[in-house]
Amino acid sequence: MPYLVDCLKSVEAQTLGADRMEIVAVDDGSTDGTGAYLDEFAAASPIPTRVIHQENSGGPSGPRNVGLAEARGRYVFFLDADDYFGPEALERMVAMGDRNGTDVVLGKVVGVNRGAPKSMWRRSLDRTDVFSSNIKFTLSAQKLFRRELLVRHGMRFDESLKTGEDALFTMEAYLRADGVSVVADYVCYHLVGRTDGVHVTKSGSYTLRFDSARALMKLIEEHVPAGSRRDSLMIRPFLITLLPQFGPGFLKQSAEVRRHKLELAEPLLDAYWSEGVSRRMKVHERLRLHLVAEGREDLLCDVLEFLRDKRTPEVFGGRDGRTYLGYPHFRDGDAGVPDRYYAVTTKEMVPADRIQWPTSSRARIVRGLRRSAGAVLRRTVRRPARPVSVPAVRAAAPPAPPVDEAPKQLAA
Repeated sequence: MPYLVDCLKSVEAQTLGADRMEIVAVDDGSTDGTGAYLDEFAAASPIPTRVIHQENSGGPSGPRNVGLAEARGRYVFFLDADDYFGPEALERMVAMGDRNGTDVVLGKVVGVNRGAPKSMWRRSLDRTDVFSSNIKFTLSAQKLFRRELLVRHGMRFDESLKTGEDALFTMEAYLRADGVSVVADYVCYHLVGRTDGVHVTKSGSYTLRFDSARALMKLIEEHVPAGSRRDSLMIRPFLITLLPQFGPGFLKQSAEVRRHKLELAEPLLDAYWSEGVSRRMKVHERLRLHLVAEGREDLLCDVLEFLRDKRTPEVFGGRDGRTYLGYPHFRDGDAGVPDRYYAVTTKEMVPADRIQWPTSSRARIVRGLRRSAGAVLRRTVRRPARPVSVPAVRAAAPPAPPVDEAPKQLAA
């Protein structure tokens, strides 16, 4: 409360029709009047509504599993109590799923007083999958799932996870689905940023994030053989869940916490860090994870201070025809970090006036860059003060991934 009021109003306002919907509301031990409001709503709403009251479970997985066990429709949608639908959301998503026979349908999400994922909404897709689209960067539970898929595979939310449980569930659904559809031309879901700041993903011990990353990496390993397809999915837990634990905030943490984080990360990097994952990252991302893998806290802190101070790396054209960013310890013999961790393999934004070329190879490198980037790099030379995208010379990689959609607590 009071978000629940607008949430349920948005369900009653659906153009799908009350005779085609049911609401299963799970009151997970609320103490703010939610339970009484749900009972009143169920008695008055034209939509068949069942309210289940239970003791607080301590996380979103338990109530979602209870609701899923009670659901009877062809599709299920997990609607968080502080969010709300666009009026045509269910009608459009159900029509998309029915028309294409797909098992998961994503409806466009926008943020209200908070950020929301963007890269997967560039156009509607009748049928896609997790390997050929950006849907891996939205793993929240707010999707339309064909219930038969979930029943056939006995899919449930992992109640041992206190955060990231929906990422695990949704990724499994993507991998098992007979096709995924995307509704990008209509705002289906409004993701609300609460003014009280109460979000499950902003609370809890850092160890929960490692638990979440570990579970998602293991799921991907179990379902996808080693190779480029697995690497394309592993980028998600590395970038969105693991890497933030080694951001500039790491510098403020105690020596004990730093040491513990490195210990928690070590087996994950040993098992899943690969060249295929590495080359899909920006230089500072790859470099940080390499230093974590090597246990080089001293060098990592130098890089984090560089990022904290918002310094800009110089750009070097190597005699090998590749482009390098001069983050701390680049070609520092004592540090011993291989050049490849500084090589540009995806889009990087840097001021062009920081580019430095070896004299003997400048002409050859510029020719190579022009072949790969054309007018973009010609503008770099003519207007050096303007930020430009500096691509790799010899390697092509997917664009840097967007900010992920954050999992949220199910309040009702």
